[in-house]
Amino acid sequence: MSFAQKNEIKAIEKALKNSNFGDAKSAVSAAEALIGNMDDKSKAKFYFLKAKALYAEGKGSDKDIDEAIVSLDDLKELESKMGKLKYTQEANEMSLGMVNTFLTKANNAFSSKNYTVAAKGFEKVYRMSPKDTLYLYYAASAAVTSQDYDTALDYYVELKNMGYTGIQMNYYATNVETGEEELFANKQTRNFSVKSKAHTKPRDAKSESKTAEIVKNIALIYVSQGDNEKALGAMADARAENPDDLGLLLSEANVYLKMGNRERFKELMEEATTKDPNNAELQYNLGVLAAEGGNPEAAIKYYEKAISINPGYVDAYNNIAVVMLEGEAKIVEEMNSLGNSSADNRKYDELKEKRSQLYYQAIPFLEKALELRNTNIDAAKTLMNIYSALGETDKFKAMRARIEKMEASAAGGN
Repeated sequence: MSFAQKNEIKAIEKALKNSNFGDAKSAVSAAEALIGNMDDKSKAKFYFLKAKALYAEGKGSDKDIDEAIVSLDDLKELESKMGKLKYTQEANEMSLGMVNTFLTKANNAFSSKNYTVAAKGFEKVYRMSPKDTLYLYYAASAAVTSQDYDTALDYYVELKNMGYTGIQMNYYATNVETGEEELFANKQTRNFSVKSKAHTKPRDAKSESKTAEIVKNIALIYVSQGDNEKALGAMADARAENPDDLGLLLSEANVYLKMGNRERFKELMEEATTKDPNNAELQYNLGVLAAEGGNPEAAIKYYEKAISINPGYVDAYNNIAVVMLEGEAKIVEEMNSLGNSSADNRKYDELKEKRSQLYYQAIPFLEKALELRNTNIDAAKTLMNIYSALGETDKFKAMRARIEKMEASAAGGN
């Protein structure tokens, strides 16, 4: 039996020496049948050779590479118990090479928008280096992007259960030549650059927690699977641990919106505005809700609040004009229903004036939206039509010419 074990292990070594990974893999299968009778020293050697045969210098199948990783772990665990690290150093070097290869492939796949391959690659990096939890987060993000929600859910739940926050210290300094602030890989590199006077104004800042994003994605995946109870449970657990976390509050609101519970969504958004009264986006979203709920006065107030916080909020200007102009259809319908009597003619003139006033109210908001975003073709077309209806020929012609330039520019870009 001992002779057979040695022969099979030698067969693996010989095949590996000639880079004949197919034969090496066959020899591994033969040796594996004898592993129960191997001593620890032979087992350690076998585990190492098995990993090399299955990995095949990165050419092995996904299944084989996963087995190779397990074999390296088995080797390290065995030699640790033996107290004799004959192959562990080589195994660690092999593991590091594998991690770098997996990471390069995962990054390239992500850059090429091959998110399924990227997710698997990032997960492999994490499994081989569990301290680098960031890569499991990357795997989850890639899986979500590839719409592999079942896999993403497994990753996110694992992240949640380990208490992953993603918070890390970032190191910044301003480039003396360009005047722009830059992010450095670590503190030492940043400090060296500052010391060499290539950069100035060093600044340390913690990154934001990813807890809210993780829990929100868990909940939204549950919602997409029709499991609303689990979705709300996931949010409730997170909110209970972090009651003052605005990100979690907004995530819970989004879950209710996804479920179609607009009333609860609105309540939570209102709560969010009390926690963060100077958040223009919250005010804007409440305006959208009010407009959709048929409350134009409230919608305009929310949009105006958003603008008072952020005077450059283009969409808020747009939406104020949209809300104002929603009354136009009713006026036009009434105008079209009138007859030719003197009373009807007077009424027609009154309604026409009312419509003109509506236009004049909306114009400043549309003009501001176009000023802030000069490619805003929707605002430009609405203004052109308004100028036409008001008989302002010069403004109509100028806006029409502007729209033609926009369309030509867009066509050229395509």
